[in-house]
Amino acid sequence: MPHPWASLPARPNMTIRQVGREWFAVDARFTAEQAEVRRTLRELLRKRCGPQQVRAAVDTPAGHDPALWRALAEQLGLPGLALPEVYGGVGCSVTELALACEETGRALAPSPLLATSVLAGPLLLALGTDAQRDGLLPRIASGALTAALAVPGTALSTALALTGGNGGDWAGGGRAGGVQARRAGGGGGGWRLYGEADQVLDGHSAGILVVAAHAGGFARSRVLLFLVRAGAAGLVRVRRTALDATRPQACVQLRDVEAELLGEEDADVRGALARAGDGAAAVLAAEAVGAAARALERTVEYAGRREQFGRAIGSFQAVQHRLADVYVQVQAARSAAYYAAWAADRGERVGGLALAQALQALRTAAAEGIQLHGGIGFTWEHEAHLYFKRAAGDELLFGPVHRLRGHAAGLAHVFEEEAV
Repeated sequence: MPHPWASLPARPNMTIRQVGREWFAVDARFTAEQAEVRRTLRELLRKRCGPQQVRAAVDTPAGHDPALWRALAEQLGLPGLALPEVYGGVGCSVTELALACEETGRALAPSPLLATSVLAGPLLLALGTDAQRDGLLPRIASGALTAALAVPGTALSTALALTGGNGGDWAGGGRAGGVQARRAGGGGGGWRLYGEADQVLDGHSAGILVVAAHAGGFARSRVLLFLVRAGAAGLVRVRRTALDATRPQACVQLRDVEAELLGEEDADVRGALARAGDGAAAVLAAEAVGAAARALERTVEYAGRREQFGRAIGSFQAVQHRLADVYVQVQAARSAAYYAAWAADRGERVGGLALAQALQALRTAAAEGIQLHGGIGFTWEHEAHLYFKRAAGDELLFGPVHRLRGHAAGLAHVFEEEAV
């Protein structure tokens, strides 16, 4: 069958994609606005987020530089980049947010952007009541309020449906453990939460928590999302020591804490989490690509000036081959991340697969960087280990890679087609 747009004039960088039964023409070139976002953000991070500044920021109680966060919010509107203009946002798509996070990934910039705008923000927008959206989203868009998504135990990738279906009992399942929700006495419609969530990104400093909890008892089991304000009685938040210090994590304990239901009780919470997870995976993939590209750049620079046997080590064919292999992986991961970000706005779930490819590229780039830097690459003073920790830490939080790929293959019915 001829391609439905076969008669279109050929244009540079244009590709044709099929999503479901529809065909789309995709122009891979960035718009002037997208290019400006990348350029401005890269310049700001170059001045304000160098290796020494990153190390200083992660050692603060907040785990990030509040001054840099204000600059990202006030100068670039980064927290509200993908929020509608009616709520004070910029009104862009997942693509622009992914491009911005590619730049923050290059610098390993510690900030509440991932927790606030990538994980919690889409859930507030999708499920919140009009009053909740009007009260929270403008403050998030301005950078005045940060948010965090808290799920029980270490089930973040499960809750976001990245490594499997999220229809199980990861929120507690009516049994001991997890986070349990019950109605408050007095008939006022309030809720109380009890339980614990670990590995909550920026959970120690967020102004509001979006908490996934089990409600309804064992017989009428369901997962709901609740809003818990910072400073609520019975809320205990302790910052954890994390493998990747640029991604601060906290243990959140809820000891009979007053909470507000997010949205309505009959909302499709699991569906909203899965959609948010796919968008988050696309953004995380772009962020990992940025980190991988920067790690490769630093390695190439070092190989060009480090001399051995009277010549730069980058002139040896074996070194060139290793760097070329990394370059191919990074470029392939970048293409996958860009496509996943574009597809996320059209309902195609390919974010997990793009994230798997990007995490593998980052791990390879970081590992080769340490190896080719030689002795200095193993030192604590060099930043090579920061990129390797980002790769390992993200895989622990959102992976592992083989499970991301396995779930993506299941969604695409790959194994069923092969069997037929």
